[in-house]
Amino acid sequence: MGMEKEYTGTITLGAVTPTYDLESEPEQQKPFESITQDQVEGAFRLFTGSIMQFPPAHSAIKVDGKRLYQLAREGKEVKLEARPVVIYECELTRFELPEIDFRVVCGTGTYIRSLAMDVGQVLGCGGYLSKLVRTRIGAFLVADALSLTEVEEGYVG
Repeated sequence: MGMEKEYTGTITLGAVTPTYDLESEPEQQKPFESITQDQVEGAFRLFTGSIMQFPPAHSAIKVDGKRLYQLAREGKEVKLEARPVVIYECELTRFELPEIDFRVVCGTGTYIRSLAMDVGQVLGCGGYLSKLVRTRIGAFLVADALSLTEVEEGYVG
């Protein structure tokens, strides 16, 4: 759990969602067409290093014994506190508006959904996470993972 993680994914600019991803519907559409690649790279730099990050209201963090996502579904608002996280690398890998692809290397406790929302906020047009793949945790690479078929067939290696 405490190992460094690497992710690739896509942030869709021009709207936000309550869950910061596609678990809820995009809303509050804003123009994104004037956003430049340099602006996106600058936003990524703002979130590289030791930062304070607010977790999503729809997360598994417990407050008074209940998960935040349960409280959110009940319509209860909880004041969230920013938490320290570390983002070692955050790079733009594709710029094709309204989508921007990225690669992130981060420490434990980092919410990539929150990063997507924060980047959209800095750019002034909103953003939400529309695709995410964990490509590495510690020394374990997704590229080395077995397929479901290999697992079902009892792959021995």
